[in-house]
Amino acid sequence: MFTTRLISGIVLVLLALFVVISGGGILFATAGMLSLIGLFELYRVLKIHNKSIGILGYIITAVYYAMVWTGDFSCMELLITSSVMIMMGIYVFTFPDYKTEEVTGAFFGVFYVAVMMSYIYRTREITDGQYLVWLIFLSSWGCDTCAYCFGMLLGKHKLAPVLSPKKSVEGAVGGTFGAVLLGVIYAFIFGGKMELESPVLVCGAACGIAAVISQIGDLAASAIKRNHNVKDYGHLIPGHGGILDRFDSMLFTAPAIYFALFFLR
Repeated sequence: MFTTRLISGIVLVLLALFVVISGGGILFATAGMLSLIGLFELYRVLKIHNKSIGILGYIITAVYYAMVWTGDFSCMELLITSSVMIMMGIYVFTFPDYKTEEVTGAFFGVFYVAVMMSYIYRTREITDGQYLVWLIFLSSWGCDTCAYCFGMLLGKHKLAPVLSPKKSVEGAVGGTFGAVLLGVIYAFIFGGKMELESPVLVCGAACGIAAVISQIGDLAASAIKRNHNVKDYGHLIPGHGGILDRFDSMLFTAPAIYFALFFLR
């Protein structure tokens, strides 16, 4: 299992390097594909992946990504409100085929997976995006790795014993500190190529904010799985599970980095 997980991890890193460096249509298509697969995994857990309410969720995702591609979000409110109306219409006219939590889960899933995943592409498209987008990966994967190391060495106080017994407060603090350090080191290396006035401060602060939020994302994904008694969202990535198992924290770090940079720069 360790060997499989290691090989899959290396392949994922190489693919991430290629896709993110390429940017543009390749990154957009990849983000869209991952969003649809991740949404399918979530809907499968909710048992609506092949039902009309789930199919509507896929359509909403496609419409949203069309907005992302054009950069025109003027109809975003229309998309949100019309989506609620149509989902509630399906709920009403097919009653009692769906439970309330299935309808709310279908709507929630679009934002939890698709919208939040899109911020990887949206961050890549901003000024200095070819450099700043990597903060998403540094804060997510870096925090995860550092939290594991600090937790193994110093962990005594459980962070969320019911959801994840192995995670500790010390690990969470260490993970956040490690992410900040990685952001600072990254800024020292590439800061001169950015238009930021204080790249070290901005990158370090953004990674710190995102690292804290990423751990909430990780635990949130675990909470959903425990509520529905599943171990993994899928088996697409050998040794890692599904898309949501691997990108759970990144769903939170991507928008966190995007908005942190918006306010910090």
